[in-house]
Amino acid sequence: MKQIIWVLWPSFIAAGIAEIVFFTVIDPQQLFLFGQPVALSAMATYSIGFLMFWLLCAGSSLLTWLMLPRSIKNAG
Repeated sequence: MKQIIWVLWPSFIAAGIAEIVFFTVIDPQQLFLFGQPVALSAMATYSIGFLMFWLLCAGSSLLTWLMLPRSIKNAG
């Protein structure tokens, strides 16, 4: 269970920071997807954006954890 938390918690924090930075610069009502304007509410766009950022950051954290030496993984 600790290993899951080691991957998900830092990725959650990183996704939150990425969400704040991205949507400070980009207005969700002005986003386009495949040439079409996004027809979702701002709250839905923020939620989907956060989940996408979290998925991307979780993948990065998971790869980092997988590349750790076995001795470090077993020490925790």
